[in-house]
Amino acid sequence: MSIRYVVFIRPGETDWNREGRWQGHVQVPLNAMGRLQAQRLASFVRNTGMSALYTSDLRRALDTAAIIGEPLGIQPVVDARLRERGVGIWQGLTQQEVVEWYPEEYAKLQVNPDTYMMLNGESRAEVTLRVQAAFDEILNHEQGEIVGILSHTTAIRGLLMALVPDYDPKSHGYSNMSVTTIEFVAANQWKTVLVDDVRHLSDLESLQFQELEDTNKR
Repeated sequence: MSIRYVVFIRPGETDWNREGRWQGHVQVPLNAMGRLQAQRLASFVRNTGMSALYTSDLRRALDTAAIIGEPLGIQPVVDARLRERGVGIWQGLTQQEVVEWYPEEYAKLQVNPDTYMMLNGESRAEVTLRVQAAFDEILNHEQGEIVGILSHTTAIRGLLMALVPDYDPKSHGYSNMSVTTIEFVAANQWKTVLVDDVRHLSDLESLQFQELEDTNKR
């Protein structure tokens, strides 16, 4: 394996991010801020030597990947396994609406956050399994040293927990257009280099995501 660094990128902002709505698999496009955020990152990554860019098939990720891929001269590879968690009947709701409308179901989530599955949705554990399958294929296929993966909060979080032994998911939030980089150490061993890095955005605002069971989510 020649890959040394994997750069995880969260998509730019959407109107639903701004409203605090759970997007799940809804095909919400980037808003004006999200496109500007992506353009900032595109200017930054053009000199990083990134040789490949993989992306979720959700609209917000595809929009971001197109903007980032252009200055790199890279055609993004679309993989549906890199999607965000499907949140079923909670899709489109705010955190407060979930708590108020589905109190019993939300309580179950608090008890078993990794295995709980809302109606028509996915558990965190299921998301991690599908994302890791995609990640393993990318490692076996790519020959460059730096590979970008454009995915989503729950997907990135679960994969980092599986790959990095000392990774603490509660120590970081996940901002729109943030970059999280891991470095290959040895067989099946990775370490984090940067987590939730938004320095490339300079003065631009970047909303931060918290997990479903975090009642402090904005």
